[in-house]
Amino acid sequence: MKSIKPGKQRKRLYNAPLHKKRKWVAAHLTENLLLKYDHRGASVVKGDTVKVMRGSFKGHEDKVAHVNIRKQVVEIEGITTVKADGTKIAKPMHASNLLITKLNLTDKWRRKKLEKGLSEVTKKEIEKEAEEQIKELEEEEKMAEEIAEAEEEEEVEEIPEETSKIPEKKEKKPKEKEGPKEEKKKKQETKKKTVENKDKPPKKKTVKKTPAKTTKKKEEGKNE
Repeated sequence: MKSIKPGKQRKRLYNAPLHKKRKWVAAHLTENLLLKYDHRGASVVKGDTVKVMRGSFKGHEDKVAHVNIRKQVVEIEGITTVKADGTKIAKPMHASNLLITKLNLTDKWRRKKLEKGLSEVTKKEIEKEAEEQIKELEEEEKMAEEIAEAEEEEEVEEIPEETSKIPEKKEKKPKEKEGPKEEKKKKQETKKKTVENKDKPPKKKTVKKTPAKTTKKKEEGKNE
């Protein structure tokens, strides 16, 4: 980068393509690895064992759990932070604050890069170490599968008997759709009923006759 302006440097850092960002997520190697591979540093990969050199977790050494290339950040096993609601989250660490103590050699492409310019003796040592790491990974995967199967069996056994005795709900049969002929017949019947009701004469309302009330004048006449 030729520009000295910090704004332009930040712009290049955040807007860089992924193939360049991948190279920037790198850390130094320990003295033993430096002498063995004749490399000062290497890009951090999932599975590498790493030691934290700065910050509140200084001295912590564990495997890399996840690498976020877009944010240029690494997540390490055992390093977590607590949110305001109490949930725990993996704390992201910058790769420049780490030191690689053991490399993950399961990827053949990574081995080829590291083996460039090395003697045949060191190449054989690297291949042996890679075989051991691959076996360890396979064993870990098998153990994880067995644990998952055991947990599923326990969940099935814990189901109470009462839930098994619950009667099954009867499925409602879907109503059969009426054909076009049946619909026409129903419409005709409803029309006939309406016509018949119109032809019938309206019923006369029956009114109850109440006895006429005798007035006071008639009563006076009778008394005379």
